Amino acid sequence: MAEIAVSFLLNELAVFLHDEKSLLGGVREEAEYIRAKLEQMRAFLSVADAREERDPLLQVWIKQVRDIAYDTEDILDEFILRLANNPCDGFFGSLYRITWYVKKIKAHHQIASKIQRIRPRIDNIFQNYGGFDHGLSSTVINNTWLDRRGDALLIEEAELVGIEQPKSQLISWLVNDEYGLKVVSVAGMGGLGKTALVRKVYEDKKVKRHFQSHVWITVSQSFKIEELLKQVIQQLFDEVKQPVPQAVETMASHGLKEVIKEFLQQSRYLLVLDDVWSLDAWIAMEIALPDNSHGSRVLLTTRNFSIASACCLKTRGKTYTMKALSPEESWTLFCRKVFQGTDCPEPLYPLSKCILEKCEGLPLAIVAMSGFLATKDRRIVEWDMVWRSLRDELESNDQFAFMTRILLLSYFDLPYHLKVCFLYLSVFPEDYEIEKMRLIRLWIAEGFVQVREGKTLEEVAENYLNNLINRSLVQGARTTRDGRLRTCRVHDLLREMILSKSREQSIGTINSGHDAKWRCLAIHNSVESIHKSESYSGLRSLLIFGVVNPLSKSSISMLFSSQLLKVLDLRGAPLVNIPSLIFTLIHLRYLSMRETNVSFVPKSIRKLQNLETLDLKYTYVTELPAEILRLRKLRHLLLYCYDTIDKTRNARGFEAPYNIGDLISLQKLCYIEAGEINGSGGSCNIVTEIGKLTQLRRLGITKLRSKDGMAFCSSIEKLTNLRSLYVDSVAEHEILDLQSLSSAPQFLQTLELGGRLEKFPQWIPSLHSLIRISLIYSQLGDDPLQSLEALPNLEVLSFREAYEGESLTLKAGGFQRLKVLWLRQLKGLRSLTVEDGATPRLEELYIYNCKLVDKQPSGIQHLTNLQFLGLDDMLDERSFRLVLHGKSSIAHIPRSSRSLEG
Repeated sequence: MAEIAVSFLLNELAVFLHDEKSLLGGVREEAEYIRAKLEQMRAFLSVADAREERDPLLQVWIKQVRDIAYDTEDILDEFILRLANNPCDGFFGSLYRITWYVKKIKAHHQIASKIQRIRPRIDNIFQNYGGFDHGLSSTVINNTWLDRRGDALLIEEAELVGIEQPKSQLISWLVNDEYGLKVVSVAGMGGLGKTALVRKVYEDKKVKRHFQSHVWITVSQSFKIEELLKQVIQQLFDEVKQPVPQAVETMASHGLKEVIKEFLQQSRYLLVLDDVWSLDAWIAMEIALPDNSHGSRVLLTTRNFSIASACCLKTRGKTYTMKALSPEESWTLFCRKVFQGTDCPEPLYPLSKCILEKCEGLPLAIVAMSGFLATKDRRIVEWDMVWRSLRDELESNDQFAFMTRILLLSYFDLPYHLKVCFLYLSVFPEDYEIEKMRLIRLWIAEGFVQVREGKTLEEVAENYLNNLINRSLVQGARTTRDGRLRTCRVHDLLREMILSKSREQSIGTINSGHDAKWRCLAIHNSVESIHKSESYSGLRSLLIFGVVNPLSKSSISMLFSSQLLKVLDLRGAPLVNIPSLIFTLIHLRYLSMRETNVSFVPKSIRKLQNLETLDLKYTYVTELPAEILRLRKLRHLLLYCYDTIDKTRNARGFEAPYNIGDLISLQKLCYIEAGEINGSGGSCNIVTEIGKLTQLRRLGITKLRSKDGMAFCSSIEKLTNLRSLYVDSVAEHEILDLQSLSSAPQFLQTLELGGRLEKFPQWIPSLHSLIRISLIYSQLGDDPLQSLEALPNLEVLSFREAYEGESLTLKAGGFQRLKVLWLRQLKGLRSLTVEDGATPRLEELYIYNCKLVDKQPSGIQHLTNLQFLGLDDMLDERSFRLVLHGKSSIAHIPRSSRSLEG
C-alpha cells in the first residue's frame, strides 16, 4: 500500500513543481531531491509489497515510507491551500496582490522549513536499509506460510455436506463420451471446499476405473514448472510401478514435457491441477499433454474465474462455479461439529444463528467457527461474549489463524494497486451493497486508479473491480437486466479481516479518528461515536452511512475541520442545506449529497475547482448556478429531483446554466432539460451546447421539443464516445424528431427514447454495439421488431406504448442474443408470433397490460431457453391462464405475474 501513497505523491510533486515555477531555489531543490528518492523507493516497493506480510522488519520500513509520503502530501496541500485565493482586479485588487505576494513569500519559507525536515528522514531510511536489497533479490515465497493443503483436510474432516450434487456433475463431465481432451475447471473463493470436492471426485471408484493414468498436482502460488513436471513424471511411473529414468533429474522443462507426452500418448489420463493461481502454470503444463482422442481430462481448481475460463477455452471445456452452502446445509454442518450431531439447545439457538450467518455458507468458516465454539461451555453468557468479540477473536485467536490465512491468500496475491482498492471496501457497512459506479468514482477521487493509454479512468477502475470479482474477493450482488453489474459486496468474514488491515495501513477506519495518519473515516449510524478531542487534521476522506439524527453545528464543524478533505460522501445524511464549511475545502474532488433534503446549490460552489464528481441525485435541487461552470475538472454531474413531496422518484431534469458546454471534461450528465437559456452573452440552446461535451459517455436529456430535433441530432453526431443515451420529450405526444441523425455514436450500448416517433429511426439498426433499447410512447404503426432483429449484441428490448399495431412477429434467425423482452401497454396488440429459430437465448418474456391479447404466443414452444413468462392484465386473464396451464409445450417454463412490475 505504501507504493500507492508514493505513486500518488510523485504525481502530486510533478504537478506541484510544474505549477509553482516561482518556488524559491532551495525549496525546488529539496522537492526535486525528495522526488528522486521516492522514485527509487517506488521501484523497490513493487518487490517489497509481496513479502511485507512475512517480514516484520520490512513492515516497519514500509510504514516509515508511507508516513513520509503522507507527510509530504500534507505539506504540498497545505501550501496550495494558503495560496488558494487569487488576486482580484482594480484598486483593491492591487492592494490585495501586495498582501498576497507577502503571503506567498511566507508560505514559501514555511514549505521550505517543512520539506527540509523530510529529507533527513528519507536519508535515514536509505542508510538503515542499505540501498534496499534487504534480501529481496529472491522472489521465492514462504511455502510453509502459504501451504493450503490443510484446507481440504480441514473440510474433509468435517464430512462436508452438500457435496453429492456437484460431485455427480463433475463426474458426468469427466466420464462422458466426448473423445477429445477436455479441461474442467472448479472455481470459487477460498474456503468453499474446492479441493475437498475434487479430491472426492478423483478418488471415486467410477473415475478410477474410467481412466488409465491418474495424477494429482498442487500448483500453489510459488510453483516452479520443472518441479511440477517432475512430480507428474514421478506419479505416472509410480502408478505403473516402474522406476523413473535417471536422466529426468537433470532434464530441462522441454525434455520433461517430452517424457510426459510420450508416456500419455496411448493412455486415457486424468490430471488434477489443484490451486492454480496464474495462467502461466497452465500454459506451461498444456504443452506436455497430448490430445490423443482417448477422452482424457484435466480437472483444475482456482479462485480466479478468468483463469478458469481461459484454461477451458481451447478444449471447449466446462467451468463449475462452487457455491456457498445453503442455510439448511450450513446449519447441518454447524450442529454436526458443535453438538456432535445432536440438536442445538433452545437457549443457544438465536446466538447460534447469528454466529452462523456471519459465515455466509463458507464451509471453512463454519468448520473453524464451530470448532472454536465446541470448546466453549454451552452457556448463553459465554456464547454472547464470543458473538460480541468476534472481530478480536478473528485477529488474535490461534484457532482462527489458519482460516484467516486461507481467506487472505487471494488478497496477498493481488498487485499493490488492487490491494488498496480492496482494503477501501472495508469502510462500507456490513452486508452493504456497494453501487459499482459509486465505488469507481470514489476510487478515482482517492487517487487509486492509474492512467492507462486509450482508456478513461472509469474504464480502468471498472477493470480493477472485475479483477477483484474474478479473484473471488468481491461478490457481484445485483445486475441489470442485460447482465451488467449494478452492486457488489464483500463476504462478512473477509470484511472483518480487511478492516483490521485497513487500520494497520492507515487507509481507513470506522467511527474513530484518533490516529491523525488515517486518511479515511467512515461514520456508521451516529456521529455521537466521534469524540471532539480526536484529531482529523490528516483526514482526506469522510463517508457517512445511516446517520438519521440531525447534524449539529458542532458536529459539522468537527467533521469538516480538515481543510485537506478530497472525498466527502454525505449520502442520505439529514441535511437541508449544504454546510458552508464545505466550500472551504478547495482540494475536494468528490461531493455527494445524494438522497438528502438539499434544495439549493449556492454560488460558493465555484470555490471547489478540483471537483470531479457532484452527486445531487434524489434531492430537491432543480437548477444550478452559473458558477458551476468554474468547475472545469468536473467529470460526473448527477442531478435527478423529486416530483412530489413524498419523494416519488420520477426522474426529472434540471435547468442548466448558460454555456453548460464549457464543462468539457464531463463524462456523465444526467438529467438536463432542453430549452433556451438566457445569460450575460445572450441566449443559448441547450441541445447545441451539448455538442461541445465531446467526452460524454452517458447523457440524459428531458423536455426535448420537436423543433429541437435537427440541432439535437447534430450535437449527438459529435459525441462519438457516447455509451448511453436517454431522451425524453417535453410531453407524451410530442414528436421526437430524430430522423436527421446520419452518423450515430457507434459505441452506444444503451438507448432509451421516450416520446412519439413518426417513423422508426433508420440509424438505430446500425448500432452494432447496442445491448439495451427501450421505446416509450413511440406510437409506431409498423412492427418495429423487423428493424431491430439483426442487431448482433442486443440483449434487452422493451416496448411501452410503443406500438399501435395488432401483431408482432419474432422471425426466424432474428434476435440471436436477446435475453429479455418486455411488452407493456401495447393497447392494440392481439397476437405475438414466435417463429422457429427466433430469439434462441430468450430467458424472460413479459406481456403486461396488453388487454387485447387473448391467446398464448404462437410458437412459444420454440423458446426452449425461456426461464420466466410474466403475464398480467390480459383480456379474460383467467381463461388465458387455463390455456397456458394445459399446454405441454410451455410446461417447463416457470411463470409468475402481478407480483412483478416493469
